[in-house]
Amino acid sequence: MWEDLKLRVIECAEYVVETGATVRQAAKVFHLGKSTVHKDLTVRLREIDVVLHERVRRVLKKNLAERHIRGGLATKNKYLNAKK
Repeated sequence: MWEDLKLRVIECAEYVVETGATVRQAAKVFHLGKSTVHKDLTVRLREIDVVLHERVRRVLKKNLAERHIRGGLATKNKYLNAKK
């Protein structure tokens, strides 16, 4: 059981580091809830692989800093498409 969990956490973490994916994007790819993915990447991964955890933390920090920009673009596109 624990080995399956460790494999899932590592696989998800490697995906996030390689692609720069957000928690929501990773959750969709792995068919998990975003809360599960977030806990895997922030809590469980720290216990499994500290180096990988630091790399994931950098990606998550970057995504958090860019979140307001993505939201603004999504809203802009929503209203541009509504006009058509």
